[in-house]
Amino acid sequence: MRRPLKTSQLIRTALAVGVALLLLLLIWALLFLTDTAFSVLERLNRSPAWFLYLYGAGFLAVVGVGLFMLWRLLRPSRARPAGDEPGRPLTEEELAARLAKAKEAGVDVGGAQRELAQLAKRKAAGKIHVGFFGEISSGKSSLIQALLPGASLAVAASGGTTREVAEYHWRSPSGDELILTDMPGTNEVGAGLDDLARGEALRSHVVVYVCDGDLTRSQFEDLRSLLALGKPCIVALNKADRFRREELDLILARLRQRVGEAARVDLVAVQAGCQREALRVLPDGREELVVVDVPPRVDDLREALQHHLDEDPEVLERLRDSSVFVLATRTLDEAERRHRAERAAEITRSYSHKAMIGALAAVAPGSDLVIQGYLGVTMVRALSDLYKIPARQMDTDLLLELVQKRVARSTTILLAVLGNALKAFPGMGTVAGGLVHAAAYGMIFESLGRAVAESMESRGALRPAQAAQVFEERLSEDLRTSARRFARLALDLKGEGRGRR
Repeated sequence: MRRPLKTSQLIRTALAVGVALLLLLLIWALLFLTDTAFSVLERLNRSPAWFLYLYGAGFLAVVGVGLFMLWRLLRPSRARPAGDEPGRPLTEEELAARLAKAKEAGVDVGGAQRELAQLAKRKAAGKIHVGFFGEISSGKSSLIQALLPGASLAVAASGGTTREVAEYHWRSPSGDELILTDMPGTNEVGAGLDDLARGEALRSHVVVYVCDGDLTRSQFEDLRSLLALGKPCIVALNKADRFRREELDLILARLRQRVGEAARVDLVAVQAGCQREALRVLPDGREELVVVDVPPRVDDLREALQHHLDEDPEVLERLRDSSVFVLATRTLDEAERRHRAERAAEITRSYSHKAMIGALAAVAPGSDLVIQGYLGVTMVRALSDLYKIPARQMDTDLLLELVQKRVARSTTILLAVLGNALKAFPGMGTVAGGLVHAAAYGMIFESLGRAVAESMESRGALRPAQAAQVFEERLSEDLRTSARRFARLALDLKGEGRGRR
């Protein structure tokens, strides 16, 4: 009796048959194409020279058009989400031109202009700025105190003693004038301290990144963002006296591995100096705890600083200028983002009011006006012009169609909540349908405008499905408070209409 084939064997057999058939098909196609090619060549050889040239030009034209169409279809999209960093930092001239254009558009460019003014002031002073950067309690202030004996700094055992940027002057052994900047540590309590520290690091010629062990994930991300600027950087492993020689070598090797082969990076082990309890044996054999001073060891840090100072001063200036331009560009990016958000809110508010006025005039407009009405389309176009993102008609139509479906699902509860909100106002009693519909249109258009703006800001394009999902979320969030606000607005608009009549 024959045993049945296993499933895996049947699959392998089927694959083998398929491969064999494919191989035969390829061989047949190769022979067919070869025969065709030789036949064409034979006929071309018997043709006049002018026909041969004409045929060759036509063949090349067809191939060129085909390759061009393939390139257009397969090339990466140039559109990028708003807020993405450009491939290279702007030059001073490019940044000045962008600032002028943004100012003309009404953007608040004061923050970026202050960065450039501070850069000009530092360049005029002609001093080298060294920024000490690192997490809270890593020992930045103590290191500066070790470099500048007698300086009065806020140093304590508890974290978070450095709350503001402090500058201290120092003259190196070779006579260079430096300004050491003690920056707030990251992860401190209070908003904005991380941004403050990063900003000052970008303004410095040289950055000293202080850590007290192997880098955590957040520390590594901070350091990597600094290394990406290409400026001179010193990674200082502080509190080195806590480790045995073997442990210290392992940590330094690990740090070197994390830093990689980045140029302009030095790695040093330092000790800022401290007081420590020690056990002392007295002459009579008794033991007692005493506090001893552990002297600082910062010679390697001084040498590393001097090494970077001995480099070409023009290179240091150029690297510092480049990083400040990056900082000013980011500041301008944020100002433009805020400006777009404010203008988008104004556009949305304007069209919401127009939709409510239209609803009051029509008494009870149909819900299809949200989809096919002029206001819905023009609002999307206005937001598209604001974000400088082309909105295709098919995307706009699809978005409004998706919005209509979501409105249909929530119409009953939306009208009920608005009806209750209007009844809460004195003297309303039975609510007129026109006011309810007007308030509903206001809520719908506000949610639609916010959804379109968020899609264009975050995606760099109008994504109908994503925008429709955001629309539904915005329409349903804090429904009662929003309903009361639009109910009041509908009443005000109704009163204004009566006053004009």
